[in-house]
Amino acid sequence: MTQELSIGDFSRMTFLSVKALRHYHDVGLLEPARIDQHSGYRYYRPGQVSDAQLIRRLRDLDMPVDAVRRVVSASDTAARDVIIAEHLDRMAEQLRQTQDTVDSLRRILQDEQPGLDVETVHEPTVHALVVRAHVAGDTAIAWWINTFTELHRKLRVSHGKRTGPDGVIFPTEYFTEGAADLVAYLPVEPGTRGAEEVPGGEFAVTTYDGPFIDLDQAYGTLGQTVLERATSGDGPVRERYLARGDESDLLDHTTIVCWPVVA
Repeated sequence: MTQELSIGDFSRMTFLSVKALRHYHDVGLLEPARIDQHSGYRYYRPGQVSDAQLIRRLRDLDMPVDAVRRVVSASDTAARDVIIAEHLDRMAEQLRQTQDTVDSLRRILQDEQPGLDVETVHEPTVHALVVRAHVAGDTAIAWWINTFTELHRKLRVSHGKRTGPDGVIFPTEYFTEGAADLVAYLPVEPGTRGAEEVPGGEFAVTTYDGPFIDLDQAYGTLGQTVLERATSGDGPVRERYLARGDESDLLDHTTIVCWPVVA
């Protein structure tokens, strides 16, 4: 007869509580080897201990139940390792974001806000390659990277010449509602195939060169300045991006923030 473990013994061997084991059974993650039809007691096989220990570690890493299920049921070790590696990459990114937030909070507490100069400039109408999309805040960075990668590719294919830095137009709804129709553009010479006009206007402008997480300080400075000058105008905010080095490294840039003002 195959040896069986009571749920109590299985719990001691795996450091999973009876409550957790019952939950994993309910969600189809770890099925008992047998359930006594009279008492309802759950019994497990010794061979399930390693699976349970793996499940506990993955859940300790906040891996979603569906992903854990895919790991446990993976057809081979290579397939299992791919799923785990993807989750570890996501965790590493979360840790990086957490560290960035901690560093930013320390700068705020120590009043280490950067000094930003503000000037009023006229942004001329430009011809540009354009991409429009409805974008939510939680997907904005991925959209930004993919969009400018594609715009740069189009520019290379067309053998066109850029005439200014990349830019994005942000309607007010993007900030108030968390999503809006954004316009990404890459200024090019008139006559470039597929180019269209991006209207200009009057803007209060500041240049921000620092961690992305502190970009809101540039917005705060601009907003305060136009409030004091009573010059705030209607219309979307714009960001323009000056590459610090290789233009292929999209994230290595200085941000110029443009707040609409009354002419």
